[in-house]
Amino acid sequence: MTCNVRDLRKMKISITFEGEEGLDYGGPSREFYFFVSRELFNPYYGLFEYSSVGSYTVQISPHSLDIPDALQWFRFAGRFVGMAVVQEYLVDVFFGRHVYKALLGLAYSIDDLEVIDLEFFNSLKYVLENDPEPLALTFAIEEQSFGVITEYELMKNGSKIAVVEDNKKKYVELMVQYRLSKGTNKQTEAFVKGFKEMIPSSILTFDPQELEWLIAGQAQVDVADWKANTTYWGYDQDSDQILWFWRVVKEYSNEQRLRLLQFITGTSSIPLEGFKGLKGSDGSYQLFTIDMDYSDDGDDVFPRAHTCFNRMDLPAYTSYEVLKRKLTRAIEETEAFGNA
Repeated sequence: MTCNVRDLRKMKISITFEGEEGLDYGGPSREFYFFVSRELFNPYYGLFEYSSVGSYTVQISPHSLDIPDALQWFRFAGRFVGMAVVQEYLVDVFFGRHVYKALLGLAYSIDDLEVIDLEFFNSLKYVLENDPEPLALTFAIEEQSFGVITEYELMKNGSKIAVVEDNKKKYVELMVQYRLSKGTNKQTEAFVKGFKEMIPSSILTFDPQELEWLIAGQAQVDVADWKANTTYWGYDQDSDQILWFWRVVKEYSNEQRLRLLQFITGTSSIPLEGFKGLKGSDGSYQLFTIDMDYSDDGDDVFPRAHTCFNRMDLPAYTSYEVLKRKLTRAIEETEAFGNA
């Protein structure tokens, strides 16, 4: 955190994992951002929490200030994400839509609540679509914590201002702001500060969806796009092993496809441009490649990944069943099986 911001923007990191030999041609750096982001944004550690039950998007936890040096951690997290964007690496985290809006300096909207708190969303939609006066609402809300009821005013003297037709839109705007920033204002400010230290506001001309893709890629794997942007060495698109490989990929769940992608490229994220946007060791675009493994061991060996080059060495397995078993075991039993 003491590093000069200008120097940090220009800095090109080189990663070597302890106990592993070899130069960083891009693969280890991709894996570095992947593994650090997996830990940094893990709700288990308390800085972030899941946006809603059953969701894998995260948001800042309102309880995170209990963590020592929390604001420094959030500033670091913002810098980390910003640096990944600057260096064109993807991170393994998907935020709630409102988090991307905070990074962009955009106002929250009621639609941001729909996937986070559907009941709250529906109650505010009801206010917008109906006469609010029978509900006897005011610009204040009451909350109970450990048996103690606390009143929070959405605006000055809010408890004395009734919600009526003329001001209900303002009421909903303030309620949305309250719900999405409750207990997280300081943390959000630190997170945004760190991010904008790496990426000035003047060049943040994206919408929230575009920023999500830029930071984390796309979550859903488009198999047709993947297949269309694949090259082959030793095989061709009609080889039995290639036909079997794509059959397995189509049968996989989306989670398994992401695991396979991480196994081969060092990250489970898909670039903004789709699979044609995969980059190789020199920073240039380099498509996913399946290379024939000429090992004499045949069905006894596993596929081998070269994350620096987005390449997988695929043995000439003798059947679809063997290929599926070996490939599935490779991606499920290790996070970097045979990487080089």
